[in-house]
Amino acid sequence: MKKNNTIFANDKMVKRKWFRVDASGKVLGRLATKVAVYLRGKHKTLYTPQTDCGDYIVVVNADKVKVTGNKLKDKTYFTHSGYPGGDKTVSLEKMLQSKPEQVIRLAITGMLPHTRLGARIVRKLKIFTKTPAQYAKIPELEV
Repeated sequence: MKKNNTIFANDKMVKRKWFRVDASGKVLGRLATKVAVYLRGKHKTLYTPQTDCGDYIVVVNADKVKVTGNKLKDKTYFTHSGYPGGDKTVSLEKMLQSKPEQVIRLAITGMLPHTRLGARIVRKLKIFTKTPAQYAKIPELEV
């Protein structure tokens, strides 16, 4: 009788692809969940939780992303410098005007593991406000 052995993926077994995602007109949270799944590799049959199995994702038109409800005024991003009185809060509206790439990056990294593996996974994410010429030929992923 043959045993069914579980296969655990390693770096040699993983085949990575490149995908381009157009963020124009897409809702931020829905875009982030789909991108996080592909970055992590959960869409693959060979997915292993402790291994980086994901693909490379290039997000273009980051400044054209949408949000629903009153999030533009109500949602805030908090940072602290570590010094007394060094706290800053910025609304989503101002953040989208100044750093739209950072808004998408924060939404996606919040859905990834907060470990060394998550730091390695997020390196495969590229975000741009326009479409660079070298990424124009990458197949587009429907979100």
